[in-house]
Amino acid sequence: MSAKLEFGCLPTAIGSMPHTSPDEACSIIMKYLPDIPFWPQLPKRSPKENMIIQFSDGFPGVVVKGDRIYIEPSADFENELEQIYADCEQDDARKYSVSREYAAGLHSFLSKAAGNRIVKGQVTGPVTWGLAVTSQDGLGILYDDTLAEAAAKFLRLKASWQENALKEISPNPIIFVDEPYLVSLGSVFTPIPEGKVPVLLEEVLGGIKGIKGLHCCGNTNWSVILDTTIDVLSFDAYNYASSLSTHNDKVKSFLERGGSIAWGIVPNEEEALVKESLSSLRDRLEEAMAPFTRDGVRFRQIIAQGLITPCCTLASLSLEAANQALELTAKLSNELRSRHLG
Repeated sequence: MSAKLEFGCLPTAIGSMPHTSPDEACSIIMKYLPDIPFWPQLPKRSPKENMIIQFSDGFPGVVVKGDRIYIEPSADFENELEQIYADCEQDDARKYSVSREYAAGLHSFLSKAAGNRIVKGQVTGPVTWGLAVTSQDGLGILYDDTLAEAAAKFLRLKASWQENALKEISPNPIIFVDEPYLVSLGSVFTPIPEGKVPVLLEEVLGGIKGIKGLHCCGNTNWSVILDTTIDVLSFDAYNYASSLSTHNDKVKSFLERGGSIAWGIVPNEEEALVKESLSSLRDRLEEAMAPFTRDGVRFRQIIAQGLITPCCTLASLSLEAANQALELTAKLSNELRSRHLG
């Protein structure tokens, strides 16, 4: 990063929405999040828009059967893997498009969001993808060094293609790498070699030329993540605010080098949503930010370099509740900007 990212707590959101109509989803997003709209993933429209399957099209030997996705090597498997390496070497992402069949929301967005100064996209991260996609023995390909590296390079090319597509409609696309499975970092049940995580993440991040973010919707070892080259850290501040505050020094360094924190403060569960108001969420957010100000970070800096989002995907909500979540996100952003940035 060459300069601090002064988002000023503008609102945006994570990828998935509960709609089946891509045009309707895009319209709602543009209504509430006009400054940084995002393209919607629509898993209720089609299983192919599930975040794992959505970015699987074109990977050698990939098989989707029901809710399983696994690798079944073909006779030409090694050559196909080598082609991924060659395309990465040449930075050639043209063959790695995400089609309308797998991302109707993206293609609707490309026709509706032209002219926006900033837009947001997302790609599934290599740890999450590598744990969800299995080899024939049933183990996640993350545990196969060759396949894990090839998958990271493949996702790098998918991210690069997407960034190029979004650049056709906006000069400043942000690409988030979505990594919900990073909550397993340090788990005895799903052991992930800690040293492998930044290597795989950096491979994908290397395909993003502009603003690069990472989203994890649970607790993880934030120090590992903050030491990567991400520009934006997106986390669930509604449920896990204290998990980030235990890494104060790393957060302070991240902000000093120009990083931005996306505060996922609006809940994505209907029971929690009905209990919250604009004032209660503002209080909750300021409480989440307070530990960093006690460690020498100015409150205004946190606001200036921040983003406001729902805590995670809205796909499980009703359409009405999803609208409510986006409306609260937008209103909270507007209040913070009015109160603290003039």
